Amino acid sequence: MANINQIKKLREETGVSLMECKKALEQAQGDLEKAKEILRKRGMEFAAKKKERETKAGIIASYIHSNKKVGVLLDLRCETDFVAQNKEFQTLSHELCLQIAAMSPKFVSPQDIPEEDLERERKIYREQFSDAGKSEKLVEEIVEGKIEKYKKEICLLPQPFIKNPDKTIQDVINEYISKLGENIVIKRFVRYEL
Repeated sequence: MANINQIKKLREETGVSLMECKKALEQAQGDLEKAKEILRKRGMEFAAKKKERETKAGIIASYIHSNKKVGVLLDLRCETDFVAQNKEFQTLSHELCLQIAAMSPKFVSPQDIPEEDLERERKIYREQFSDAGKSEKLVEEIVEGKIEKYKKEICLLPQPFIKNPDKTIQDVINEYISKLGENIVIKRFVRYEL
């Protein structure tokens, strides 16, 4: 049986409801780290169920870096105005703006990258390995590996979260989906830099 202090600590660290924290701790037999992992898995399952729901509400968030040379505008959507005005949702929007300002992604997700951009990158990578004396099959495997890395660098959702590199931005959004109970989608963003 989980004690009240463990439940409170798990609640503070995850933001998940007390009942869910209690259930996770009981399932993990009092192990706080296992309970966090259980809650994360439940959050991913919950987020997957919410992904199909339409996001008609939301906010336009902004961030201007202290040097006044980098700025971000973010269109972050959710299902209701109630959640859009929620402090947790506002915190998420700020964290995403910081990520965009720091990491300078070009696209929201890999599906947004134009195919001609990917082909141009493939051509460059193939040329880099054309004189390496490797088989064509091996070169293609290396090229596709580099393309996957390239996608993670220029797309926001698969990027490691700057405050916790063990999580991707999609993982962070999924956690907020499970906390707030609504689908959350990044529609678009713009990053300005002088």
